[in-house]
Amino acid sequence: MKTVYAADLKPDQEFTAAFLVANKEVRQKRTGEPFLSLMLQDRTGDVDAKMWDNAASVADKFAKDDIIEVKGTVQVFQGRIQLTIQRLKKLEDTAVDLGDFMPASRYAPDTMFAELQAMVAGMADVDFRQLLETIFADSELVAAFKRAPAAKTVHHAFLGGLLEHVLSMARIGQTLAKHYPGIDADLLLAGVVLHDIGKTRELTYRRSFGYSTEGQLLGHIHIGLGIIVDAFRQLPEFPAKKRMLLEHLILSHHGTLEYGSPKVPVFLEAMLLHQIDMMDSKMEAVRAAIADDNRVDGEWTGYVNSLERGLLKKDKFLASEGAPRPATPALPSSTPAHTEPATLAGQLAKVWQSK
Repeated sequence: MKTVYAADLKPDQEFTAAFLVANKEVRQKRTGEPFLSLMLQDRTGDVDAKMWDNAASVADKFAKDDIIEVKGTVQVFQGRIQLTIQRLKKLEDTAVDLGDFMPASRYAPDTMFAELQAMVAGMADVDFRQLLETIFADSELVAAFKRAPAAKTVHHAFLGGLLEHVLSMARIGQTLAKHYPGIDADLLLAGVVLHDIGKTRELTYRRSFGYSTEGQLLGHIHIGLGIIVDAFRQLPEFPAKKRMLLEHLILSHHGTLEYGSPKVPVFLEAMLLHQIDMMDSKMEAVRAAIADDNRVDGEWTGYVNSLERGLLKKDKFLASEGAPRPATPALPSSTPAHTEPATLAGQLAKVWQSK
């Protein structure tokens, strides 16, 4: 059983621990000798690692996505944790629990999907409800929808991330559909549920996250539209104009052409879908960047490429002056499969009831 995780590592610590190899490169020192540059991962995060000596003797004995046991020390390089490896060996999958090495949603996928299904069942529009029920009658697609990340790195980059992202957007959409006059809540919900459905096949997520060949050639918008068109074939009476509106939601949800959207949003629900998608992805990107930052000191993260800025660690900033902070109910740790309640509201209610 894995006992030492990336999030637990401290400067000057000696350790022996197992990690998944998320990236592997053989580089050369100035002397011409090889060394290993690795990105190691477990469910709590990733960490840079170097093996400076004896790299040639082990370089061919493991590959990217293998699980390796590492013995070494924790160093600090440019303000960040970095592992210096003395010894390593490949481990067989039978010797580990693969769940220890993949980041996962804080919430149970089955519970999240059940909540989303309840929203679909409550749709007044029979056409959109039947379409979603037809698509989710595919058990293989449902299994992928529950497991897929929403992205390789940028936001919700963990198992169950796609479903968590979609459910979060659906909750936001229900609220905003009541706030803005003229919104067709069922059309918006259908767009929310289906806007990233193509990521079930665009991304690979058996081990470290990457892109499938189909994903690299076509992208999730095209793949997702194909999934929806296949469902339309099973519903020949689906109204043509409703179909066109929904297809536009899928094609325009990235918002602008330069962000990969074949079309830009041109009606209320399309614009709202784009804005909800952007808001939820950005909020999660900020949360994750602060939570995962492995800089040893300071109140700021390093530069976050996807957000084009460094981020203030607000709690550390306030604590540095001894400013009082309100008690915040703790969210569950990032481990797979949580018990009830799995909604954020349920989690918070449970914490406050125990006070």
